[in-house]
Amino acid sequence: MFNTIKQKLIKNADFMEIALASYYDCSDGDYGILLEAQRYGLIGGKKIRSFLVNELCGLFGGRPEAALPYACAIEMIHASSLIHDDMPCMDNDAMRRGKPSTHKAYGETVALLAGDAMTVKAFEAAVGNQYLDARINAEAVKILAESAGDRGMLAGQTMDTAAPIKNLDLSKLIRLHSLKTGKLISASAKLGCLSAGVASDDRRYAASIIYAEKVGIAFQVIDDILDANEGKNETNSFISFLTVDEAKKYATRLTEEAINAIAPYDDGTLTELARYLTEREF
Repeated sequence: MFNTIKQKLIKNADFMEIALASYYDCSDGDYGILLEAQRYGLIGGKKIRSFLVNELCGLFGGRPEAALPYACAIEMIHASSLIHDDMPCMDNDAMRRGKPSTHKAYGETVALLAGDAMTVKAFEAAVGNQYLDARINAEAVKILAESAGDRGMLAGQTMDTAAPIKNLDLSKLIRLHSLKTGKLISASAKLGCLSAGVASDDRRYAASIIYAEKVGIAFQVIDDILDANEGKNETNSFISFLTVDEAKKYATRLTEEAINAIAPYDDGTLTELARYLTEREF
């Protein structure tokens, strides 16, 4: 079941790792470790955000090469957030993507700097897109900044770190994850459309954002269910407010709403992706 989308995700992840590595020449003896730590942080993962960029660009008639710098940029932003999330001052996780976290492999100082550098590198990758004009690249940088900054991912991370000492309800939890996780997934949809020349007032653009927003929350709900099933007592979890059955129904409803939004334009890939992410067991 879901063999086709699994194969597509693996193919995209392999392709993206080669593309991402091309941004890093680690041969400089004075600071090569900073570049090496960034590459290390980019290795592994499902690369779902870049998959969305690439898939939506192709779906709407764009050229693959036009989407690639934006796909690299969104993965850099995401990986930088994971490096910082894993550090002792945040979640203090020793493992990430099946290997030691970046701060465990390279030390806290290098990990901190690598996360910072990767964020800057993302903007460099986007603005350096040679296949689209400067106006479009500027819009891409704006999308990245808004989705990653203090009205996006970082806002969600702030809510997440503050939430254990505050009264968090379900509506605030949804907002937290809409910012922390959802904003970058929505940005992926926007960048995919942008690279295909789909304007922000186009119905396809709006449908893509709705799809991404719904999938993003559903993805987090399933993550929380899987963590609960493994006996992990995570803070700020949907399972704190919903039973497992209620959470599954909620994720399924969000998934169907996502599919319905993109249905007029989808070739089947995004539908399969949404259902796969909801029904996964990893």
